[in-house]
This record gives sequence, C-alpha cells and structure tokens, in this order.
Amino acid sequence: MTDLTGLLADLEAESAEVDALVAPLSADQWQRPTPAAGWTVAHQVAHLAWTDRQALLAATNPGGFAEALNQALANPTGFVDEAAEAGAQLPPAELLADWRSVRGELLTALRAVPAGDKLPWFGPPMSVASMATARIMETWAHGQDLADTFGIHRQPTARLRHVAHIGVRTLGFSFQINGSEPPSEPVRVELTGPDGTLWTWGPADAANRVSGPALDFCQLVTQRRHRDDLRLLVSGEVADRWLAVAQAFAGPPGAGRKAGEFA
Repeated sequence: MTDLTGLLADLEAESAEVDALVAPLSADQWQRPTPAAGWTVAHQVAHLAWTDRQALLAATNPGGFAEALNQALANPTGFVDEAAEAGAQLPPAELLADWRSVRGELLTALRAVPAGDKLPWFGPPMSVASMATARIMETWAHGQDLADTFGIHRQPTARLRHVAHIGVRTLGFSFQINGSEPPSEPVRVELTGPDGTLWTWGPADAANRVSGPALDFCQLVTQRRHRDDLRLLVSGEVADRWLAVAQAFAGPPGAGRKAGEFA
C-alpha cells in the first residue's frame, strides 16, 4: 500500500527545494532564459503554479477542472505555453507567493480526497498517489532547468525514486506518442539511488535491461539530458528503442536536450 503521507511530504520537500532556488533571485534574474526554449525563470515557476492549480481544481472542483480541460482541448499545442506566459507577466514576488499558496492548498486538498477516488486529469483519471508522484516528477524536472540556468548542482535525494517510478510506468506511453505500438517484452530497470540502494522494476530475468545511476535515468526520462551524456547501460532492442523516446511527462513528444549541452 502506498504511503500517502510520505509521498505528500516528499512533494512538499521537492517544492521547497525549488522554491529555495528562486526565492533569492533579483527581478532581472527572473527574466533569465532557461534551457527550455522561450521560457525564462518566471515561465518555469508560472508553469508549476498553473499545473498545481489544475491539480487543485481536479481534487476540489471537478466541474471547474472540466471547464479548464475544454479550454485546453481548444488549443492542445499551445495552452501550456500560454498559461506560462500569462503567469510570467506577474511581478516575481507575486508569482512566487501565488505558487506557495496554491501548492499549500493542493497538499491540503490531496490529503482530504477519499481513499480510492480518482481525480480527473488531461489524460486518464489519476489516483491521489499517482497525482502526487506526477507533481514530484514535474517539480523536480523544472527544478533541474532552474539549477542548470544558474550552474547549480543539486544534491540528489531519495525522492528521485518517485521520478524513476513514473519514468518506468510511462514506457508504453513513450512509444505511443511517437507513433509506435508499446512492446510486449518486459524491461528490467536497475538503478542505484543516491545512498547506494538498488531500486528495481520488471522481471529479474528480462532480456531487455537498463541500469545505472538513478539520477541519470531521471534526467533521461524527463528529457533534461541527452542520452549520450548519461551513464546508463542498455541491453536489448526494446530497451534501446525505449531510451530513444523515453518521456515521463504528458503531452506531445518533447525535443529534449542536445548532446554535450551540459557537459
């Protein structure tokens, strides 16, 4: 059974770590371009605040979320950028305060969702645990963009396990959004956590295998590093094809990063 209390505590901690990256910045630094094309620091935080607000709507006001979903469907390729652009126009202090407020409300709302309920989303409905895991993944990924913007090395934590988990769970999705049938062959994933603990998914005897540092795998599935720059060992044709398209986040295929961009 999922430890929801621990999961939500990890979401709170991940958000606080990203908050600490941007809180000391000057107004000019909030306008600095990040590795995401066309997005400044302000766009990154605005996106996190907007997505947390959509999750809050899903947990507390399904009708309001349905309206937001219809608006997104009317502009499926541009609604995310438009929301980030709108939020980025706020003064930095106001934007940061907004994100702090909405993410706090989200944690409270997720704790109150009745056990077993599913939350509507832009894809299939999600359990509270899946929603919290997805929010950890996205918060961590955008935090990586912010850290890269300022050349900051973040100390990896055990929270990476949540990012890795959703990276493994989205294997089939990664093939589908790139126009391929999800493979029937299983893939064994063996990752070394920051403290040396081995994290595993899939059958131990699977012919297709991926292994290496958890940080590297998380950077790959969130498309924050190019595969050539990572220390991942791959065997098997299915595993090799998966790592070429791996994507833990929703939406159309991402462009990823260029090889050597952060060498």
